[in-house]
Amino acid sequence: MTATVKGPASYFPSIEKKYGRPIAEWKDLIGSSPLTKHMELVNWLKAEHGLGHGHANALVAHTLAERSGN
Repeated sequence: MTATVKGPASYFPSIEKKYGRPIAEWKDLIGSSPLTKHMELVNWLKAEHGLGHGHANALVAHTLAERSGN
């Protein structure tokens, strides 16, 4: 029995399937961006990489939480 993934990570399988990139690659991309604010990064992923709002938001939230140690 596997635990149900909750929060932003619950979007990861569909993000990988829809956009064809592993999550680690998206997180590296976010980390290499000069942008640091949540909504700036979300809007950048949407505009430059064609992600939907929910997917971009999940990636940014998870990546920023990891950075801050949460």
